[in-house]
Amino acid sequence: MVITAIVLLFCARVFPQSVKVGGERLDQYSPWLKGKSIGIVANNASLAGNMNVVDLLVNSGFRIGRIFSPEHGFRTSADAGQIVDDLRDSVTGLPVISLYGKKRKPAKEDLNNISMMVFDLQDVGVRFYTYISTLSYVMEACAENNIPLVVFDRPNPNGFYIDGPVLEKPFSSFVGLHPVPVVYGMTIGEYACMINGEGWLKNGVRCNLKVIPLENYTHQSRLKRLERPSPNLTSMNAILLYPSLCFFEGTVISVGRGTEHPFEMFGHPDLFTGSYIFIPESIRGMSLHPPYENRICYGTNLQGLYDVPSEPDGKLNLFWLISAYHSLGNKTEFFTSYFDLLAGTDRLRKQIIEGLSEEEIKKTWQDDLTRFKKIRKKYLLYPE
Repeated sequence: MVITAIVLLFCARVFPQSVKVGGERLDQYSPWLKGKSIGIVANNASLAGNMNVVDLLVNSGFRIGRIFSPEHGFRTSADAGQIVDDLRDSVTGLPVISLYGKKRKPAKEDLNNISMMVFDLQDVGVRFYTYISTLSYVMEACAENNIPLVVFDRPNPNGFYIDGPVLEKPFSSFVGLHPVPVVYGMTIGEYACMINGEGWLKNGVRCNLKVIPLENYTHQSRLKRLERPSPNLTSMNAILLYPSLCFFEGTVISVGRGTEHPFEMFGHPDLFTGSYIFIPESIRGMSLHPPYENRICYGTNLQGLYDVPSEPDGKLNLFWLISAYHSLGNKTEFFTSYFDLLAGTDRLRKQIIEGLSEEEIKKTWQDDLTRFKKIRKKYLLYPE
């Protein structure tokens, strides 16, 4: 199998207005897609300019046979973890096959009469964000059925740093399939090249992969605006906080689901150390029946923390997690079984329980991070 990446290198330190995502670069991918029967993985945030990439392809005369939808659906806003059913797209009338329902991987029959697959999802650069797991399963299905895959690359809003524990194989799940750190510093196109090149697909199969690269992008590019990649990431601040705050999803602490600003706060009915109060409510399209629905939660408000002109400091923040653990009265019930899957290891949970500081914990990651960075470097398409 062949890995092809069309690479353009630029050296801007900020995210320029002239940046183009892969889906906008028709001249780059038209030769690959022309005359093909196309299957495409896309969702609400799969925009090329102001148009959904599916609509752009249809309007440009390409022949789409099926749409495949990830978690949260296509042109829908299903809750996190909510099963999504197959349906017909209300705009194009095309069949939409859910990859977050009865199956996570396209079945052989789903690929009948498909001669080319396209993948165009806005990732946020965090291991437990499920779009990269969907990517892996799509690559696997394409490899097994001899169907080439074209990835329309998109910027990674957390692509300027690498941090967190590297996933250990016993903790592999849909919120972490491969041995990468929580924040891995790669675009989704680069990540696809790494999956392929490292032989991480089932039985070591390799996908016939082509990446349509971004134009005018580097890993130090900072995004000021991004179409909402999923229903509960409503702002750039939330996206930048997500790698640190999502650990709370494996605890009894709320991350503000059921408010208009999830992943920009955290709290609990019995966490009396914070100065902020919020009351989760059921919000259709975001959070139906969130934790602690209609109950007062006490905690910390982080809205605006990373708004312009502030910028994140390029590291995973464990302070909030460790502080909440020590502040909540009932420590024996603080962690749920989901935490180790998010962390990709049971070491982080044990280290917090043992009372290790953030600095001490992070020192234990460094050897694994060094090894990962050597692997990562082989697949970078853009300057650091």
